[in-house]
Amino acid sequence: MLGAIIGDIVGSVYEWHNIKTKDFPLFRDDCFFTDDTVMTIATADALMKGGKKDDFIDAYKKWGRLYPNVGYGERFWSWLDSDEREPYNSWGNGSAMRVSPCAWVMNCGFYSRTGCWPSNGWGMVTRSAEVTHNHPEGINGAQATAAAIFLCRFYSEGHAFDFCEPWSIDELKTEIKKLIEKNHGYDLSKTLDEIRPTYRFNASCQETVPQAIVAFLESTDFEDAIRNAISLGGDSDTLAAITGSIAEAAYGIPEWIKDKAWTYLDETLRDVCCRWHKFTHET
Repeated sequence: MLGAIIGDIVGSVYEWHNIKTKDFPLFRDDCFFTDDTVMTIATADALMKGGKKDDFIDAYKKWGRLYPNVGYGERFWSWLDSDEREPYNSWGNGSAMRVSPCAWVMNCGFYSRTGCWPSNGWGMVTRSAEVTHNHPEGINGAQATAAAIFLCRFYSEGHAFDFCEPWSIDELKTEIKKLIEKNHGYDLSKTLDEIRPTYRFNASCQETVPQAIVAFLESTDFEDAIRNAISLGGDSDTLAAITGSIAEAAYGIPEWIKDKAWTYLDETLRDVCCRWHKFTHET
């Protein structure tokens, strides 16, 4: 989850002032958290309460109303600010930027024994999206992001669980690319250098998630992944949030980056992060 939050904070100042380079200060004094952080926190809160449909709806509305001025899309804000509890068929990238906590409660042991996706976690991934983003593309974007995070958790060298053999980072990235293209239909063949010149702001899953995954696939470490994502331009904070959520599972996060990001969060958001850390280490 923290990887998504860090990507959001770093990318916050570039969403409307795109840059097409990796050469920039990772944290600026005017960086801030946006709706990507708040909704990621809300997802974690919903999971800690059980991860049922109503848990996600209640959490998104609660946290959205607590932080009303952090950059929500117009349709999402209309839903947040109403009594409506039905989804509105969105294919926006919000479902993917907030999904990362779901991938951390998926049971790796089940996958190790059966080769099948864990039914408990996969259901939560889908529910986290479809309470608002019930368009097939909205659900697909969340699932593709969670799949990449899950594979990184399960197979990444240095981060794998005891019951499986880790892959090298190159093997991991090859398998992620293969799975995402096969199961989710995204074209991951273009390089960052090919994407960057013509890429522009786009808030859809189908024009954000593949680019964010490529930013991870071409990275060498966590910081490099964040820089890759922001260098594309577009919806910078959301791109970096999605990329950062995958990179955290693959590489871990340097302590100095964690410590710096922590300073941009208020006490209420920090509290959820601390409770989430305890929750994921006890379950």
